[in-house]
Amino acid sequence: MRVIDMECSVPKVAGGGGEAPAASAPTAAPGAAERPAGYGMANYERIFRSRQAGGDPRPNTELSAYVKLLERVGIVRAVPFGSSNDEVAELLADYPDRFLGQARISGLHGMRGVRELELRVREQGFVALGVSALVDGIPASDRRYYPLYAKAVELDIPVRIYSSMNYATDRPYDLGHPRHLDQVAIDFPELTLIGGLGGWPWVNEMVALVRRHPKLHLDTSAHRAKYLGQRGSGWEMLMQFGNTLIQDKVLVGLSAGLVSQPHETLIQEYLDLPLKDAVKEKWLYGNAARVFGIE
Repeated sequence: MRVIDMECSVPKVAGGGGEAPAASAPTAAPGAAERPAGYGMANYERIFRSRQAGGDPRPNTELSAYVKLLERVGIVRAVPFGSSNDEVAELLADYPDRFLGQARISGLHGMRGVRELELRVREQGFVALGVSALVDGIPASDRRYYPLYAKAVELDIPVRIYSSMNYATDRPYDLGHPRHLDQVAIDFPELTLIGGLGGWPWVNEMVALVRRHPKLHLDTSAHRAKYLGQRGSGWEMLMQFGNTLIQDKVLVGLSAGLVSQPHETLIQEYLDLPLKDAVKEKWLYGNAARVFGIE
């Protein structure tokens, strides 16, 4: 089974600076230094074992060996997560047929961000824009993102938007609520959108919006497939409609670094879901291949 992984923690790239971009390393809210230990973004260390003690979920291995691992388990393309835009540019230069570059850019950067997006796409081979309400502290429908969305339409690239509850205790928990995707899809009907992290715990609303808007998709990053099919997990509507009406609009993110599990285990969990075989192929490969124009 071929796989396109929408969230892949890649080893640090030599010469890439090693620092994750602002869009993948959220900053604390003003005054956070005066708060108790574990407050704000530090709460993620309590939620995810891979983040404990400031841990880096990226694998500690040679990049060439990691690329061979991806090939061995059937991951034909992967979207790097937790890497800076400069690091991703190096990955694309060295492995153009293995990685999909997603330029993570803040909506707070104004035209500087728009110019960076154009450079990353036109000169460095990036194929998507990624924005995060969690990081920026503003919802996806905020007007400050609109210049980036307009540029993405012009460049004909998809936009992946953080669409889930967050665990940072210094900002609203619902910054990433899927309802914000609705306004973006209304205002940019030509724009291909991906609701990252599947909209949990608002899965019903996410599924309904994916059904409503022709160019809106979702991905399952940061969630293990074995829980998707578990009764009471909150994913029941995705399993129902993802197997039928929106089967062409679900993409898979394994998030192996975040959940600290082998790729083989995570892929097998998707193969074990109560989905039609043809739908499993769409989730794991076909839908993302179409969105990114791979086939």
